[in-house]
Amino acid sequence: MLLKYFYDKKLAQASYLVGCAATGEALVIDPARDVTPYLEAAEAEGLRITHVTETHIHADFVSGSRELAAQTGARIYLSDMGDADWKYGDADQPNVILVSDGDRWMVGNVRVEVLHTPGHTPEHIAFMITDTAGADRPIGIFTGDFLFVGDVGRPDLLEEAAGLVGTKEKGARQQFHSVQRFQKLPDYLQIWPGHGAGSACGKALGALPSTTLGYEKLFNPAFQIADQDRFVDWLLDGQPEAPKYFAQMKKVNKIGPALLDRLESPAHLSHSQLQQALDAGELVIDFRSQEQFAEAHLPGTVSIPATSDSYVTYVGWLVQYDASLTIIAPTAGAATQIVRGLRSIGVDTIRGYVLPDAVAGLTESLPQISAARLAERARTNSLVILDVRGKTEYLARHIRGAKNVPLGYVLDRLAEIPSDHTVVTHCASGYRSQIAASLLRKAGYEHVINLNADEVEWAGALATEQG
Repeated sequence: MLLKYFYDKKLAQASYLVGCAATGEALVIDPARDVTPYLEAAEAEGLRITHVTETHIHADFVSGSRELAAQTGARIYLSDMGDADWKYGDADQPNVILVSDGDRWMVGNVRVEVLHTPGHTPEHIAFMITDTAGADRPIGIFTGDFLFVGDVGRPDLLEEAAGLVGTKEKGARQQFHSVQRFQKLPDYLQIWPGHGAGSACGKALGALPSTTLGYEKLFNPAFQIADQDRFVDWLLDGQPEAPKYFAQMKKVNKIGPALLDRLESPAHLSHSQLQQALDAGELVIDFRSQEQFAEAHLPGTVSIPATSDSYVTYVGWLVQYDASLTIIAPTAGAATQIVRGLRSIGVDTIRGYVLPDAVAGLTESLPQISAARLAERARTNSLVILDVRGKTEYLARHIRGAKNVPLGYVLDRLAEIPSDHTVVTHCASGYRSQIAASLLRKAGYEHVINLNADEVEWAGALATEQG
């Protein structure tokens, strides 16, 4: 048996290729939309991708199962568990096989057994793997978004992102029973999760790529709580804000995303075409560095520097999926990478891109302030300090008097942000706060300053409090 691990840092998302050297067959689990890495890995190992599967209807990225099957002719194995609202819409396709708890299939000498693990979502399944060529017991489990290193998947996404009110407590109780089922499995089993640290699918994911079930039983909080009600309270408390694009991903992955070869390539636009997009009120995102945007940018553009692996998630908070998007990229090569990243979350309506020469001319700057300077001004001037971190971060420690509006909700809560005061945006590093500052400027706020400082700096220079 051969195991290959793939990891997308932008989405903190893991996927896997399991191959059988004896027969040359391979299975890919939870593939991303860009299937090139799997094709290249299979070719390098002399394998054919014959099977594709996924643990659930994903909410945080576009599944590559259909894309990979279209390019390889592989069969797709999809969950037939859960209620009617979360069945796959394209399950009637001839290459799709629906599976339920206890079902098995072979990939050469590798046996794959389905375990229904509801909680994160009702249809969620995991895959127990046995290399029958040399063993009669399983080696490990691909747990998707059920079990992570140090955490379990959040059960509230259907309610928070998809608007299905009243589902999070039910999901939490299902998650409890899934954990109890795994309590009875052997400690030696390896655990290969679907996400790592930084994913919004849990609240405390570890950074290690894999673990063992025995280790998780010892140190994962989910395995330490035997009372179901206490487990539910623990699991629902402190979950991060669910990015708005999660609801769109659920829809896309349920019905099946468009194949990439059917999408138009974004055009290289001129300055006049860029200005037309701005004049029409369309979203124009500037992916250049924080420093470049702060020094000079076109009015009405939004700063989301591609220098951070998290830029894709922040685009997902802000983009309208039925509207055109124009991007400003630092280089033509970067534009290609940015488009690939945006398509990983289904942003397919990209009008085109422009390069830095198109933003020359009519530009404005975004004022920046240091923590020390803010401490001086805060004593004498009437400032609104806007903390755009998540609620949990804010409650742990924040600048005294700061107002908390998480970045993804800034445009929804403009009524709470005075436009007749100078607004200083801040976060844990200056990255999210610059995005927020550019959003406020686009919304017509004239006096906006970004606190370009990390948490160590502002906590040392300004009075802070908890709660």
